[in-house]
Amino acid sequence: MTTTQRPVPGPAGPAGSAGVDRARLPGRSLLRVGPLSLQIRRRAVLVATVLTVLLLLAMLLSLSLGTPYVAPADVLRALSGAGTPYDLVVLDLRLPRIVLAAVAGAAFGVAGTLIQSVARNPLASPDVIGITQGAGLAATVALTSGAAAVLVAPSALVGGLLAAVLLFALGARHGLAAQRFVLAGVAVAFAFRALTEVVMLTADPIDGLRAQIWLIGTLAGKGWTEAAWISGTLLVLLPVLAWAGWALNSTALDDDTARGVGLRPVARRIGLAGTGVLVAAMVTAQVGAVDFVALVAPQLARRLVRAERPPLVCAALLGALLLVLADLAGRRLLAPTQLPAGVLTAAIGGPYLIFLLLRGRQRSS
Repeated sequence: MTTTQRPVPGPAGPAGSAGVDRARLPGRSLLRVGPLSLQIRRRAVLVATVLTVLLLLAMLLSLSLGTPYVAPADVLRALSGAGTPYDLVVLDLRLPRIVLAAVAGAAFGVAGTLIQSVARNPLASPDVIGITQGAGLAATVALTSGAAAVLVAPSALVGGLLAAVLLFALGARHGLAAQRFVLAGVAVAFAFRALTEVVMLTADPIDGLRAQIWLIGTLAGKGWTEAAWISGTLLVLLPVLAWAGWALNSTALDDDTARGVGLRPVARRIGLAGTGVLVAAMVTAQVGAVDFVALVAPQLARRLVRAERPPLVCAALLGALLLVLADLAGRRLLAPTQLPAGVLTAAIGGPYLIFLLLRGRQRSS
């Protein structure tokens, strides 16, 4: 979906009236409200609608499955406040974790879309360019140094942001060129991962195990507090994300063309990438290093919509769906043993990464 401030006349009436016109561009409609107009890709709307329905069904299924099993009708009655014997199980034990999975997955999808679009590389995601590793190193230091548990998330957030600062510093030459940005990120990721291993090897074994669990990424024992932090961040950034949804259209232009149409490509890339790393650092600080969601969701959404770049809203919905399903599978596949959600997302993302590498090799040959 793209926006423009230029009034576009259409068959529904003169510019300035509200309504939906058939777009002259194939596959798009034009929504006009006063002096503003919004181009809507009809396939993106259809995909977003289907993903929303699938997400709601996945959340309902996740609320139902478990010990005890709760029939979907009872889940809906509990959610409506009608009062059922399952209120404690549904509202207090399962709902907070499932809402957190949806919110965190959406945030990963948003972060991955912004970073991949700026880098113009489908392999660029927070867990590839060092943001996740910076947060992981800071969280590992906090967990193995005897710091209070409440300080782990803030430490991870600071670590992710410091990694972003280092990444921008290394990749800032030549106007934050996409290739240099990705290579700098890979180098930062390897460096932080090596430092994390050193810290864990020299730490107390119990503290090292706690750090290892955090690095895998799990939603166990988490809920409303973490979901509130992530939701609050997304709400505060909502105007920026709305701008990003429009600004992403120019990321495919080369710098000379972008300047020729009056854009500032370097400032725009820094703004988009900065928003992406901030969202990635916040969500990683809350749920740990859940890999591959930010990598997979944008590219799957792009293929579903058949767009030139990852669509922001669809990527967020797909990220939420993936993490809700991964958390459900982690809870039920080996029940009563619970697998961290990060293990399941890695099981999805690993083959997808191989697919991307093979596809890139075929194109280059």
